[in-house]
Amino acid sequence: MILSDKKIIEALATGDIVIDPFKKECLGTNSYDVHLGKYLAIYKDEILDAKQHNQIEEIIIPEEGYVIRPGTLYLGVTEEYTETHHAVPFLEGKSSVGRLGIDIHATAGKGDVGFCNAWTLEISCVHPVRIYAGMPIGQLIYFMVEGEIENYYNKKKGAKYNQKSIKPVESMMWKNKF
Repeated sequence: MILSDKKIIEALATGDIVIDPFKKECLGTNSYDVHLGKYLAIYKDEILDAKQHNQIEEIIIPEEGYVIRPGTLYLGVTEEYTETHHAVPFLEGKSSVGRLGIDIHATAGKGDVGFCNAWTLEISCVHPVRIYAGMPIGQLIYFMVEGEIENYYNKKKGAKYNQKSIKPVESMMWKNKF
C-alpha cells in the first residue's frame, strides 16, 4: 500500500518520516518531490574495480548550471535529508526529468526502513543536458511494511551508507567480502 499525502503528513508529525527541508508545496497526491543538491561527483578512473575503493572527483554545480553528457556516470545528491522508520521509501525520477533523457538511478531506487540520509543519485543521460542545483529531480513514494522490523538499516551492523553526508557517496562495494 502506498501512503497518500495525508498519511505522509501524519508520518511526518509522528517522526516516522523525516524530510528536511520539508516544503508543503512539494507534496503530491502520494509522493514528495525531492531536488538536486549542489554537489555532483564523477569517478576519477576510466575503469572501475568492484574490489577497490574507486575515488571520485567533486563538482559543484554553478549558478548557470552544469552540462551532463552521455557515457559518464554522475553521482548526485538530493537537497533533502530523509529518514524513514516504518515505511519503505522508493525514489523515482520525475517524468519531466525523464523526458529530458535523464535517468536518476541505475539500480538503487528502493531505500531501506531505517535509512537516514540524503539520497545519492546515479545520474546518466542520453544526450547532453544542462542541470541546475535545486531543480526537481525525483519523487519519494512510501510503501507500508507489514509486520515488525528486526533489522533497521540505521542500526544494521556493517551498513555501508550510514554516515550522514550532503555530498554524493561513491560505491562501497569494495567493503563486501567476495
